[in-house]
Amino acid sequence: MPDHRNHSLVRPETLTAIGLIAVSAGLLIPAAGLRPISALLPAAMLVGLLILAAIMLVKDQRKAAAGEAAQPMMKAPGRVLGAFGLIVLYAVAVDLIGFYPSTALSVPLVARVFGYRHPLGLAIATLIVLASIWLIFGLAMSRDFPTGRFWSL
Repeated sequence: MPDHRNHSLVRPETLTAIGLIAVSAGLLIPAAGLRPISALLPAAMLVGLLILAAIMLVKDQRKAAAGEAAQPMMKAPGRVLGAFGLIVLYAVAVDLIGFYPSTALSVPLVARVFGYRHPLGLAIATLIVLASIWLIFGLAMSRDFPTGRFWSL
């Protein structure tokens, strides 16, 4: 049976990059239909994802051209599944307890799943993320995030 792992278009990173580009480009269409202020964040994130996926695609294709073997799709499936589970829990938590408390809990948890364990670094990263979101969207753009069902009882 021939080994297709080094064929340039069926490499896992290449397929992932192509998938990210297709999904991001597809999601830009409905984002364009939103009001400009509402479309700003999703459109910026989608464009950023498109750029990162394009860089990933180019890098992997260069590796393929150099004859470098493709890496397996997941080196640590437990971490990937753990992070995915935390994202699902985060979405539920935002609905129940609100955006800021959920984010304050999820940033350090996701970092820990990916191996970052330094408590001070986790605290600083969490504060930077929350402060940045609040400054940009809460203060500068006067946007409110969900407060959660729990607080509205």
